[in-house]
Amino acid sequence: MKKLLLALILISISFSGFSQLRNSKSFQAAQSDDDLDYLSPKEYVIGGIKMNGLKHLDEAILLTISRLNVGDRILVPGDATSAAVKNLWDQQLFENVELAVSKIEGETIYLEFNLVEIPRVSKIQLKGLSKSETTDVKEKLDKQKSKVVNENLNKTITEIVKKHFFDKGYLNTEVKITYQADSADANSKIVNVNVDKNSKVKVHSIKIEGNKEFSTARLKKFMKKTKEQAWYKVFGSGKFTNEKYEGDKEKMVSKMREKGYREAEIVFDTIKKYSDRAIDIEMKIHEGPKYYFGNITFVGNAKYPTSILNQILKIEKGDVFSEEKLEKTLRNSPSSDDVSSLYLNDGYLTFNVDPVQTRIYKDTVDLEIRIFEGPQYTINKIILKGNELTNDQVVLRELRTKPGQKFSKDALIRSQRQITQLGNFDEQKVGITPLPNPNDGTVDIQYTVVEKPSDQIELSGGFGGGRVIGTLGLTFNNFSARNLFNMKAYKPLPKGDGQKLSIRGQTNGKYYQSYSFSFSEPWLGGKKPIYFGISAYTSLQSNGLSNANINQQKIRLNGLTFSLGKQLKWPDDYFRIDYSANLQQFKLKNYVGYLFENGDSYDLSLSQVFARNSIDAPIYPTSGSHLRFTVQATLPYSSFNGKNYNNLSTSDKYKFAEYHKWKFDSQFYQKIYGKLVLKAQAQFGFIGYYNKAVGLAPFGRFKVGGDGMQGFDFLQGSEIIGLRGYTNNSIVPEGSPTTAGSPIYNKYVMELRYPITLSESAQVFGLVFAEGGNTWNRFSEFNPFNVKRSVGVGARIFLPIFGLLGIDYGYGFDKIPGNPDANKGQFHFSIAQQMGGFN
Repeated sequence: MKKLLLALILISISFSGFSQLRNSKSFQAAQSDDDLDYLSPKEYVIGGIKMNGLKHLDEAILLTISRLNVGDRILVPGDATSAAVKNLWDQQLFENVELAVSKIEGETIYLEFNLVEIPRVSKIQLKGLSKSETTDVKEKLDKQKSKVVNENLNKTITEIVKKHFFDKGYLNTEVKITYQADSADANSKIVNVNVDKNSKVKVHSIKIEGNKEFSTARLKKFMKKTKEQAWYKVFGSGKFTNEKYEGDKEKMVSKMREKGYREAEIVFDTIKKYSDRAIDIEMKIHEGPKYYFGNITFVGNAKYPTSILNQILKIEKGDVFSEEKLEKTLRNSPSSDDVSSLYLNDGYLTFNVDPVQTRIYKDTVDLEIRIFEGPQYTINKIILKGNELTNDQVVLRELRTKPGQKFSKDALIRSQRQITQLGNFDEQKVGITPLPNPNDGTVDIQYTVVEKPSDQIELSGGFGGGRVIGTLGLTFNNFSARNLFNMKAYKPLPKGDGQKLSIRGQTNGKYYQSYSFSFSEPWLGGKKPIYFGISAYTSLQSNGLSNANINQQKIRLNGLTFSLGKQLKWPDDYFRIDYSANLQQFKLKNYVGYLFENGDSYDLSLSQVFARNSIDAPIYPTSGSHLRFTVQATLPYSSFNGKNYNNLSTSDKYKFAEYHKWKFDSQFYQKIYGKLVLKAQAQFGFIGYYNKAVGLAPFGRFKVGGDGMQGFDFLQGSEIIGLRGYTNNSIVPEGSPTTAGSPIYNKYVMELRYPITLSESAQVFGLVFAEGGNTWNRFSEFNPFNVKRSVGVGARIFLPIFGLLGIDYGYGFDKIPGNPDANKGQFHFSIAQQMGGFN
């Protein structure tokens, strides 16, 4: 009876203080002494406190929250016990909070909390979304796992899901949340999130108020990615995304300020529903007055006089005020012709510049440009990290930063480019970190690289000459010849010295066989950038009959090339010059369709290549140019051998081929918007003769059209020039045979490229193109503007192990006389084409 009475009193006290709470809580006696007067509170010392029912929460933290401590002297019942229950209840972590007396020993009381935790989230299941959408949203909801199930959780999940799709243009997303018990844990719940994105919305209209100097149409043009819907906008459909909208607002303000309106801002903007599929955007802007540059003074410049700094700044008093222009001339010029680059390229590593607006009067802004030059730094040492396979020397010899030199920003940029050009490292992960030592005025330069697979294998089957052709090729791009006899260096071949070894075989059985070998060393001797290369090849095409058969038809080509080249320092060190000696032997037997059917012919030529390459990456260039001028010539044998070529047989006339050949190729790369890159290319080729009686040599002519892949044409020494949208070798002068090739060609290409992924394992980009090209038999017919035109789309995939793979679909606009199927829609596939596209 006494226990029951105590419980009723304590319960009534608890409820009187917390009647506003939604769930029950109590304080009851589990044990008591018969001598106590339960109608009157009594003071006790807390001997112990126990927390029952905990699964996820920390007992020590909850004891702190209850504000009851062992050793405290409290009245039971009293304010301390009531407050303890309230404090725990206020955490919104429990379905029930109960405080009980477990034992009383004299003046010592033992308490225990009986707690029922609110269920927690064990799993979140999304419904109504695609697989990729589910993955993206789940990543954002992962932090909600293990949180308590309450109204706040519902709101949080709903807000996360709606914001995710709001940013993607789904402004009317609906979210419904339900719960189900988790059979694996009675105190956990599975959250089912049902999502209905509804349709993406488009921008019905953009209304702008407050503009006076800027027309509404002009302001709308500043918003490149947020466009009003219109029937004529094929590529700009007006779909709305919040992320692009926020970016466009910043660009609008930036453009206005660039024109001198330094106070320009968007003071208000809102998005209103026009329909279930469209919205209206309303914004109010403040232009403010147009400002101009006033007096500009430099402070703190000791190294360079103000006159030189003013020449670089290129801002005069009275020019329209533009913070963007000011920032570009001070430190962010793409061409490095700013004030900061002047200092940073002269060793001033810690240089800083701060433009301060000292006076604003009427429409004029005076500036004080405060310069902190700091000390000049000298490079102390170079630190290289991450090159696990490539030897240090291969990287270090390419760097433009050397110990003892003054620090230079341009040298760092050039060194980064040289590392990417090696092809052994991930271009996106080349890191450069200057580590200054202020005590002695030196700086260490740390280069960090990430090795990528650079060896390539070509294993393919194709169709040519009416038969299946198999190809096996191996290219080792980081070969080490000096370790050929070091068995420990084989992985599977010795690597690390930056040399290139390539072996390739191609055959369809007894009808066609081709084998080639090449080796190149970019630093002959290891001390100077002198390129050395050697290649050898042999190919045979026949009708499959044995040598003893009089009906056998065949052509064999044997070749050997030696090359030497070096990097130049003038006009700048992007230039290089290469020389090569080439020997080709053509052996013909009953080979119909050639200039002669039987006999041997030799092509001994020397060539010189003068080139400049400043592109920033070998696979996906985004800036720079690649220019190449090539001259190739044989000796003019007919001028000194005393033979009368008018009386010679065809086979004797071409015993030793004679010609001179000129080629020019130029490529330019430029980012035009974000990651979108424009490639512009122009090519020209001409082959001439020394003696009219000899005429054009049978070798080295140009064949234009198609995918640009070499087939059997190289057996005649032909150069294959791709022109998408037309069949292979179909672009020939009217009336000329398609098999002979032409002595003159030109070609133009415009490509827009956009990267899909530029990761270490694969580099993929899509492209659209427009190109044109043509061939001529003589200069009197040459017209550089008379070209066969085509447009199309394509993609390129670079896999380190396979090289560059390509697919294009081109549409040729111009008919080819006598070949009605040569133009219109054509698919083209390419394997292991040269990155630069030089032919």
